[in-house]
This record gives sequence, structure tokens and C-alpha cells, in this order.
Amino acid sequence: MKYRDQTLPTAERVCDLLGRMTLAEKAGQLIQPFGWTCYERKADGSVEMTEAFKTRVAQGGIGSLYGTLRADPWTGVTLETGLSPEEGAKLINQMQAYAIQESRLGIPILFGEECSHGHMAIGSTVFPVPLAIGSTWNPELYHEMCRAVALETRSQGGAATCSPVLDVVRDPRWGRTEECFAEDPYLVAEMGVQAIRGLQGHGLDRDDAILATVKHFAAYGSSEGGRNSAAVHMGPRELHEVDLLPFRKAVEAGARSVMTAYNEIDGVPCTTNRYLLQDVLRDQWGFDGFVITDCGALGMLVSGHNTADRADKAVAQALIAGIDMEMSGEMFEEHLLSAIDRGLIHESDLDRAAARVLEMKFTLGLFDRPLVDPDRARQVIGCSEHRDLAKKVADESIILLKNDAHTLPLSKEIGSIAVIGPNADAPYNQLGDYTSPQPKGAIVTVLEGIRAKLGGEAERVLYAPGCRIKGDSREGFPLALECAAKADAVVMVIGGSSARDFGEGTIDLKTGASVVTDDLWNDMECGEGIDRSTLNLLGVQLELVQEVHKLGKPLIVVYINGRPIAEPWIVEHADAIVEAWYPGQEGGHAVADMLFGDVNPSGRLTISIPKHVGQLPVYYYKRRTRGKRYLETDFNAQYPFGYGLSYSEFEYSNLQVEPAVISADEEAVVTVDVTNISDAAGAEVVQVYITDMAASLTRPEKSLKGFHKISLQPGETKKVSFSVGREQLEFVSADLTRIVEEGDFSLLVGPHSESYMTATLKVTTSWEKGERA
Repeated sequence: MKYRDQTLPTAERVCDLLGRMTLAEKAGQLIQPFGWTCYERKADGSVEMTEAFKTRVAQGGIGSLYGTLRADPWTGVTLETGLSPEEGAKLINQMQAYAIQESRLGIPILFGEECSHGHMAIGSTVFPVPLAIGSTWNPELYHEMCRAVALETRSQGGAATCSPVLDVVRDPRWGRTEECFAEDPYLVAEMGVQAIRGLQGHGLDRDDAILATVKHFAAYGSSEGGRNSAAVHMGPRELHEVDLLPFRKAVEAGARSVMTAYNEIDGVPCTTNRYLLQDVLRDQWGFDGFVITDCGALGMLVSGHNTADRADKAVAQALIAGIDMEMSGEMFEEHLLSAIDRGLIHESDLDRAAARVLEMKFTLGLFDRPLVDPDRARQVIGCSEHRDLAKKVADESIILLKNDAHTLPLSKEIGSIAVIGPNADAPYNQLGDYTSPQPKGAIVTVLEGIRAKLGGEAERVLYAPGCRIKGDSREGFPLALECAAKADAVVMVIGGSSARDFGEGTIDLKTGASVVTDDLWNDMECGEGIDRSTLNLLGVQLELVQEVHKLGKPLIVVYINGRPIAEPWIVEHADAIVEAWYPGQEGGHAVADMLFGDVNPSGRLTISIPKHVGQLPVYYYKRRTRGKRYLETDFNAQYPFGYGLSYSEFEYSNLQVEPAVISADEEAVVTVDVTNISDAAGAEVVQVYITDMAASLTRPEKSLKGFHKISLQPGETKKVSFSVGREQLEFVSADLTRIVEEGDFSLLVGPHSESYMTATLKVTTSWEKGERA
């Protein structure tokens, strides 16, 4: 059997194996059922494979499993019924061995896992969410994080992940905003490239690498009204110039798996969009991996998009368009073979998809080294090095939005501090969506971080939850006001929550104690499927802040949330405002270090924060033809893209462009001097934007084209350089080629999108050749 010969080329092994397979076995490679349904924990504590799983293996019906190690309220897997790192590795080994030994041809299973901000398995490190990761403006740090995530996942037997998310966010009311890096395609692309390189490592067959799946292809972040899976209204130029850019860059970086989006674009569902899946992805970009649907997407073709009146027609539409695997698997499992019988698709269509899946299994080394070492899983998963890395990512992601009269940093000699709010001591609320159940003590809350910072003296750190994220109960106000009145400063930890019901009970608002009750409270107001019509604080949180403000104490607001919050009253009245997003398991230490000056904030916004939801869309790269202002307000964001304060002060000078005139095939070098003119060491994110002063098509007012995060000691000056050439100057033309036109370009260099120095670059000749977008 040639396919078992490790010395042969992969293509030859795939061809040999495919030629030995039945139709049912080929179809089985295209389905990805839910893995957590394939095992069960017995009364004696042992873990066993289910009989249903064994039967499907014997029938050749499982090519991949999704979320075998996943644990959360959706799966129903808890800390008690789920798997420790070592148990998970042992179970995967058992399942893999069974698949190889008991199936006719011994084809291994591809185990796909969720790893948006850490492997979604019990015991794994919980990093900050992607929105926070983007706010670091540090792709190299993200690369390091992805290496850790890949190691933790592969050590348990997971070989593929449903990440990174490369959607460009246009409307932050969308519940999945937290899963995305930014509103800007260039920044999303930079993070996406590092995700591919970090997750896939130095070879997919290595024991510290996993297959990255870029999603959601495409324009998922541009849905109507910010509603999840709603229609997208977008022309092909904008699609290529904005939403497809991060995916193209990821494919160029070596992405070998792509997940389609739920939405339609101009009436064509992404799951059946042959132009996207074949013409663009494979023919133009040269993608050579496999394409998988999102969970339940094929069913939407019959009930939702209604492009098919029967399930077998929907299956045929997807397979012909370029789908190779179905997450959840039920449509392919039940209707793929009948679609062949009815002549809707041919066996060659099935062969093409199955071959792509098999090729990836060979590439991952699953045929040759299918098992993992449980001892290694126990050692590396959730290790101290990864916890330290989670802290570093959180440190660099936190954004200081306001700091009147140098309210921050606080002195460690402060007499007492009141920590108030529903997110002050709520572990799950600071983790974000796609998070596994956590053992007690695994998560450091803001309250715990501040207590640790001040030496654990209870009388110095007063605590009251005050209220919940949602709901109108004010029964916690008296305790909150009592604590605030006794304190020298107040830290209000408020915002939102993407926490699902983990059965952890709730908080007694009157005492601040955790209580177990049959009347569980769910504060979830963000996350997948949780979209909003407003961006204000929910419940009585704003009222709580206003009541505390009346006491006249220094007021620091810390937001923990998954999307921007628009509260003008807080902007006007708080002394300091900190945006922490969902900062992960070390978030409490990171926030405390920032509040007390042990960490100088260096996070910068990757999403513009509006003054009012009625301003949306307010993303910075708007076109010149944006229309007239509203009667009640202007166009300007409350806090613009790229914005963030520091305890240091930086000065920009000596902006130069050499040469000042280039042809379209040449490069100029932009340099600027950045000086730390304060007495505090700090980090600055130097950003360069480009404005095309006149073009044959309407262009954005400005577009981010480069950034560097630099560290500066007091008084230190660094010269920062950027290259500007074809890639930075090009745009997508009417015929969907990427071109550079002659003319003047403004180069804007500064600390954020609304503060910059300006220089001019002239391009003398057009790039006439063009290249397909």
C-alpha cells in the first residue's frame, strides 16, 4: 500500500489511498461531527469512547472531529465531566488508535479545536481576546502567543484550529467584535500573518504546530446593522480592497485552511460563492488547502438563504462551489451520497474534496505519527511560562483613554481604595466568549490584582459589586456608596460580559459575597449571536457611577468588555478611563500594574469609539464623499483609531521622505524622530497613514500603511523608518486589478489617526501592468 510509505511524495500517497476508498469512505472524510459527543465519563471516573463513535469509525464515516476537548455550557462539558490535559491526550490517543486499527483503511482522524484566545479546553492558558491582542499593536508578541497556543493544543492531539478571525469590523454593535483584531484591514492582515506563522510553526508535521483556519470568508464583519450573519451590501472593489486583503495576506503566508462565512454578499451565500472559493481563493491566490463551512451553514441554504429547496441540492451547491468539509457534518453525512445518486454532483467532485482533506492529514503527519505524549501535555498546558506570556499580552493591550490631572498612576502609599462594580470580582466576565470552565483560583480578577498590589491588607481595599451588568436592581448601591465614602480613591470596574452560564451561582449585591441559588443570573451582553442596538452601559451601571461621583472622590473607570462603550457622561466626569477589553486570566494583575504605574500603558485603539451610536459607522478610513454631518453631532469619534495615552510624553520631529519623487516601481523611505520628553520610560506606537490626493476612483481619506511599537527611556530619541512603495500606494481599480497611479500622496506620521505630521511624496509614472486583486 503506497499510501503507507513515508518516503513517497504526498500527492502519490493521496492518489493511492483515494483509489482504494469506497464512496462512503470518501464522503466520510468530508464530515466533522462534534467530538465531545464521542466520549463519556463513567461513574467510576473513567473515560470511554461511545459505541456510536465506534460504529461510525467502522463504517468509515469520520474524517474529522470538532471540539473533542472543548468544554463550555454549549457542549454541556463541565469541570466534573470534562478532561484534564493528561486525560485529554490519553483520550485522543485512544480515539486515534481505534480509528486507525478498526477502520478498513486505517485513516486517522483530524481533530479540530477552538483556539481564538487559547485552546478552549480545561486547564489551557486563557489569553486576552483578539480585540485586546490587536490593541497591543505588537504582531511579534502575538506570534509568540500563537506558538504557545499551538504547543498546548498539539500536545493534547488537536491538529487544527478554527482561528484566526480575520474579519474587519465595521459596526461594533456586532457581538463578535471581541473576536476580531481591528476595524482596519492592514492591521488585521499584519496580525493574521503572525497567526499563521505562529500556529503553523516550522512545519505542520511537528509536535508544536497546528493547522490554522482563517475565517470567516468573507465580509462577515460588514453585515447589515451589525447583526450576526445578516446580508452584506458591498461592491467587488471594496470587497477586494478591504475585507479580502487580510485573507490574501494569510494565504501568502501559508494558510492551508479557510472557513466560509454565514453571510451572503450581494445575494450570494459565501458557502456557495464559487467566485470567492475558486476564482479568487484558488485561481488568483494559489490557495492549495481545504475549505470548511461554519457550523450549520449548509442548513441555512435550505432554511435561511433559501437558495435550495432540498437538502441534497444545498449539498451539491456547496461542493461544486468549492466546499471540502462540513463542520457539524449532518448535511454531508445524510445527503451527499444521495446527491451523487440523483446526478446533482459527480464522484469526481467528491474525489476532489476528499483528496484535499487527505493531503492535509499527510502533511500534518497524522498517518506517520498519530499519537501524542500525555506527560508532555500535563507539563506544557497552562504552564507558568504561558501564564507569564498571558500577563505580558494583557499588559500591552490595556488602553488609557483619559487621565485628567495625572490621576494615574495611583500611589502605593494610598490610604485606602474602593473597588466597585459588577466586573471587579467576576472571573468569567473578564475572559470573553469561547472560554472553557475554570477551576477556582485560575483567574485573577481586578479586585484580587489590586489586593495583591497593596499587600493584601483588607482594610485598604474595600469592595462592593454595586449592581449587575444587566437588570435594574439597586440593592447593592448602599454598600457601594459606603465603601466609596471611606476610600481615598474609587476604581469602578464596569462594562459588559460574554460569559455564558457556567453554573457558578451569582453575587449577593448587598454583601458582595458569592452565593449559590436556583435563580441564576446571566449578564451576557456580547459574544457570538449577542448583537446590540446601542453601545451604552446596560442596567443601572451608569447610575451607580453617577452616585459614586457625587462623593467627590478621585474616580477611575475601568471598562472590561467586548465592544466599545459610548457613554458621554463618563467621558466628561471620570478622572481617568481605562479600556481593558477582556484581558484574560492574568487580567487582574495587568490592570493593577497599570493603575499603580508598574506598567506604563502602551495599548492603542484598533476600533474607533463613537460619541453616540447614531454616528455609526465611525471607522476612520471613511471616504471623502461621506456626506453631510448630522444635525445633532459631527463625524468625529470620541476616541479615534490608534489613540491611547501613556504615562510618558512623546514628541515627533524631523519628518523626512527620501527620495521625494519616485516611480511606481520604486520605494521611498520615511523617517521620523520620536523623543521621550518625560521622566518615565514608555512605549509608543508610531503610525503612518497615506492619503492619495487625487485618484481615478474615490479613495479613503487616509489608510494605515505601517506602524512600529518602540520603547524609549526618558530623554531618548529614536529614528523610526518606514518603506513606502507599490504595496502601500496601490488600490483596486475598476477592473479589479491593483494599480498605482501617478500624482501626489500625503504621508501622515504620528501617534494616532487624528494627530500627525505631514510630508508629500510624488509618484511620476503609473504602474500600468496591474495584478489581479
